[in-house]
Amino acid sequence: PYLLRGVLIGRPNQVGSTDITYIRLARGFVYLVAVIDWYSRYVLSWDVSVTMDGSFCLEALDAALCKGRPDIFNSDQGPQFTSEALTGRLQDEGIRVSMDGRGRALDNIFVERLWRSVKYEEVYLKDYESVPAAVAGLDAYFAFYNGARLHQALGYRTPGEVHFGGRDGCPPEGRYANHQQRIIA
Repeated sequence: PYLLRGVLIGRPNQVGSTDITYIRLARGFVYLVAVIDWYSRYVLSWDVSVTMDGSFCLEALDAALCKGRPDIFNSDQGPQFTSEALTGRLQDEGIRVSMDGRGRALDNIFVERLWRSVKYEEVYLKDYESVPAAVAGLDAYFAFYNGARLHQALGYRTPGEVHFGGRDGCPPEGRYANHQQRIIA
């Protein structure tokens, strides 16, 4: 069920959510998954895969849970997110599972808005030749997005400032410096 109708989101780690989009390469494409905090819009984790196998979504979830445990976790009803592995992991952590209504992309509006930003501010401006090039570009973009990109809805603060409560953006451990090596290795 969709658990967020009428819920007032008032703090980080109250609601997390995830979604998958695809990123075009010169030859082919990759799938991109991200996990965000609804209150701060902070991208807690992300990953890419050349297949729609659900394991990369579970890895992104595990990476996000290392940074905080939301009360509610929302996704669409895709097979990667309805899998026993992912829903079981959430339930083991005591996190309530929320799912968008079928065909209701606006139920997950903050991730959909993230995809628009990623594509118009990064992906469509580049012509990634390879998976490593896409990972490097996305890594730099998400560091910018979390630590430097001001959001009108956040009072012209960055997601890092709102999530961590400071004016200097996200702390060093919040950046994705090692992400590229983990993906490519």
